[in-house]
Amino acid sequence: MAVKIRLKRMGAKKNPFYRVVVADSRSPRDGRSIETLGHYDSTTEPAVIKIDEDKAIEWLKKGAQPTDTVKTLFNKTGISKKWDELKRSQKEA
Repeated sequence: MAVKIRLKRMGAKKNPFYRVVVADSRSPRDGRSIETLGHYDSTTEPAVIKIDEDKAIEWLKKGAQPTDTVKTLFNKTGISKKWDELKRSQKEA
């Protein structure tokens, strides 16, 4: 089963916010998800990004692939940097 970390659209018409979820790649965008990692609200200024770093790194360890948009959010929150450091430390050991 291919697992992706992606956004799930929530909210009212013309007032969206998104949940960062782990889901099977074959499920629909707003369909069933395995776990919720956080949320992202692009309508506020500045945008609100809340993601549980520990859960995200655990899913990355398990092989979950983030989408391009989620990669950008991970870069903004610093999760990508922590993940890269963790991979480097495991290679050296």
